[in-house]
Amino acid sequence: MQITRTLRNRLFAAAAFAFILASAPVPARATSKEIIELQTQVQQLLDMVQRLQSTLDSRFGVLQNLAQQTADNATQMTATVNALQQKINAQSDATSGKLDATSGQLQSLNDSVDELKSRIAKLDKSVQDLQTQLQNIQNPPPSAATGAPNGAPGVVPSSGGATPVTSLTAPAAPATNQSQAPPLQETFQAGVRDYNAARYGVASGEFQDVLRYYPLDDLAGAAQFYLGEIAYRQQKFTDAVKAYNAVLEGFPGSSRAPAAQLRKGLALLQLDKKTAGIHELEVLIQRHPQTPEAAQARTKLNAIGVKIVPAAH
Repeated sequence: MQITRTLRNRLFAAAAFAFILASAPVPARATSKEIIELQTQVQQLLDMVQRLQSTLDSRFGVLQNLAQQTADNATQMTATVNALQQKINAQSDATSGKLDATSGQLQSLNDSVDELKSRIAKLDKSVQDLQTQLQNIQNPPPSAATGAPNGAPGVVPSSGGATPVTSLTAPAAPATNQSQAPPLQETFQAGVRDYNAARYGVASGEFQDVLRYYPLDDLAGAAQFYLGEIAYRQQKFTDAVKAYNAVLEGFPGSSRAPAAQLRKGLALLQLDKKTAGIHELEVLIQRHPQTPEAAQARTKLNAIGVKIVPAAH
C-alpha cells in the first residue's frame, strides 16, 4: 500500500508538472506541432493517472472485502470455541455427577461388606464359644472332693458310719447388671436409612451410639465417616473436616479412608482453603492411585487448573 501511494503521488506530480508546462506561454519559436505533442503527452499522463486511480479503488475494495470476510470468520470461530467450551463444561459436570453417584453406590457396597464382615466375626465367635462348651461337657473338671478316702467323694468316714456331706462348692454370685448396648447392626443400618432419608439429627445420634458402644468394630469407622457426610450435606464444612480427620486418624485401615480423604479435600476447597484442599487430593492420589476416589480427585484437580497425570492401568 505504501509503494502504491508513493507511485500515485509521483504520477500526480508529473501530470501537474506537464499541465503547468502546457499552460505556460509558448515562445514564439515553438511550433504548433510541438505544442500538440506536449498536449498529447499530458493527456496520456492524465489517462494513466485515472487508470491507476481506478485500479487502486478496485484493489482497495478487494482488500476491504477480504478484511470483512476475515472478521466474519473470526466471529464464527469465536462462537464455535465458546460452544465447544460450553459442551466441555457440561460434559465435565455430567462426569462429576456420575462419579458422585458411583461413589455413593460404592459407599453402600462398602457398608454391606463391613456388615458382612461383622456378621462373619460374630458367627466365628459363636462357633468358638460352642466348641468351648462342648469341650467342657466332654471333659468335666475333677470334683473338689477327689482326695476323700476309699474313693467316696463327698463322704467323710467316721466310726459310726459314712455320713454324706453337702458339696463344698460356693454358690455362684449373681451377675452384675450392666447397661444394655443397642444392637450394632440394627443401629448402624437404622442410621444409614435415616441418613438417606435426610433425617440427619436422628442418624447422627445412631452413628454416635455405634461409636460409643462399639468403638473398636469395623463399622465404627463407617459411622464416623457418615457423621462427616452429615456435616458436609448441612454445609458445616469445618465440622465435616474434623469428622473426616477422625476417620483418617482413628481408623486408617478402614475401607472409608480414601473416601474420607477425598471429602476432606473437597470440604477444604469449599472453605476457600485451596492449598490445603489440593494437598489432600494429591495425597489421596499418591496413597490410593487405583481407587474411584482417586479418579474423582484427578477430575476435580483438572477442573480447577491443576494438571494431574492419569494413573497407569
